This record gives sequence, structure tokens and C-alpha cells, in this order.
Amino acid sequence: MSLYESGESTGQVSLKDLFTGTKKIEGSNNLDIEKIAYLVCRGGWPRAIFMEEEIALEQAYDYYDAIVNRDISEADGVSRNPERVKNLMRSYARNMGTQASNDTLKNDMIANDSSSLDVDTVWSYVNALKKIFVIEESPAWNPNLRSKTAIRTSDTRYFIDSSIAVASLGIEPKDLINDLNTFGLLFETLCVRDLRVYAESIKGKVYHYRDANDLECDAVIHLRDGSYGLIEIKLGGDSLVNGGAETLKKLESRIDITKMQKPSFLLVLTAIGKYAYQREDGVYVVPIGCLKN
Repeated sequence: MSLYESGESTGQVSLKDLFTGTKKIEGSNNLDIEKIAYLVCRGGWPRAIFMEEEIALEQAYDYYDAIVNRDISEADGVSRNPERVKNLMRSYARNMGTQASNDTLKNDMIANDSSSLDVDTVWSYVNALKKIFVIEESPAWNPNLRSKTAIRTSDTRYFIDSSIAVASLGIEPKDLINDLNTFGLLFETLCVRDLRVYAESIKGKVYHYRDANDLECDAVIHLRDGSYGLIEIKLGGDSLVNGGAETLKKLESRIDITKMQKPSFLLVLTAIGKYAYQREDGVYVVPIGCLKN
């Protein structure tokens, strides 16, 4: 479930309205950094939403145990080593939001694997996790650019829910508060989850963009009618928001408008911040606690 479906987002800013050309947005955010850390760890499991916090946090760990010990082997009837599954999921969690190759995952796993391991084996494990909807990767977006810079076409690694990554790493909310880099990656996973839910409801799909010069856009929502929006995901704070807005404007400037339309909107999606607003340069800044489809 998205934060809007679970009642934690006020839903005062509509993704659909951004596509239809709204200029003025208003929204108040009720989520602070501690609450966001909890929501990242709890995940969007329907049962967990109505539980006390300590009990709710255990739901992802229960699901993780089921994946490792049973579900992944039932995906295609192939028996798989639980310890190897744990190593893969831990490596995958560490590489979220990147285009890490199966070879990279293999090298991470070898350090904790007593037997030989090849890329084909890693691929079979990853594919099994896809079949049981544990991971869902974001495909690369390929716009028409004025620049001749090569676009990286590898999919970007994400778990279907941030809480699975939390369980894979064996951490809890206070660990995120003490490690903002990991917090940022896990928050990105939560946002991609919600954006997928919202985009699907308006006939859209979520992509990721990165080129050979490392110009990157965390999420591109592309609708069937050809319209699209560019989104950068940041925990918050003036410096990170400014950096995200600068990236979005740079990417927008490279789009060849003789071959495709301009983006419907540029959006920095944040964890914290009291209000949703539009900057003077036209970039929207919206806390995830204000967003809906």
C-alpha cells in the first residue's frame, strides 16, 4: 500500500493534476524524519498498518524469513540454499537504486559463500525473486537529447517494498537516523513504490534515467499519451533540494523539443519539509506525505 492508501499522506498534491498543467499547489506535511524512518522500515503491508509499531515492524522480518526458507524455492520448484538467498538479498539491498550487474552481486556474495558461484546462478536467484514479486527493477528511460552522450540502459535495482531491504540488512528505524546515506537509498525505494502505485492508476509507468556522464534522474513517470514528468528524490534540506532542482533543469535543457514534448513538470520529492510549493524556477517541491495519484 502507498502512503496515501494507508492514510499517512494527506493527498493534497495530485500527480494527475501536475500532468494536467496545474500551476499552484498547496499541501501540509505531517511526517517528520522519525516517522519516515519508521514507515520505511514498516513498509506498506496492509496488516501492519493497524498494528502497534513494535509488532508492525516484525511483519517484514516474517515475510523475509518466508522468502528465504520457502517462497524462493517454490517460485519454480528449484531448491535453493537459504544462506545464499540471504547473501543475495543483503547485496541487493546494498545496491538499491543502482544499475549493479549480476557480476557485482556475485562478487558481494562470494565473500560469504563457501562454495563456487557463477553469474548464471545469481541470475536464477534474481529471476526467482522477480517471479514472487520481491524485487521489481525500473527500466531505463531513453529520451531524445541534443547531447550525443550515451545513455545507460541497464535496469535499476529496487525491492518491491523498502521494508524487505530493511529486513535483509537487519536494521531498524534508529539505524536509519544514524546513517543518512542508507536512509536516503531506502527512502528512494519507498518513493518508487508509491510512484508506481500512483502512476499505474493514471496509465503511466516509472522509469529511471542515467547517462554516461552520470547525469541521473531518480524517476521518470511516462504516460501512455506521451507526457512525462521528471522527479528527483531527496531526504530534504535546502542543499539537497537545490541540487535536485539543478539536476532536473539540466536534464530538461538537453531534451530535444523538436522530437519530443517538454516535461509536464519537474519535481523534487522529499521526506521532510512542512509544505508543498513551487519554486521560482518552476520546480515543484513536494513531501511524500502530501502526494497522491
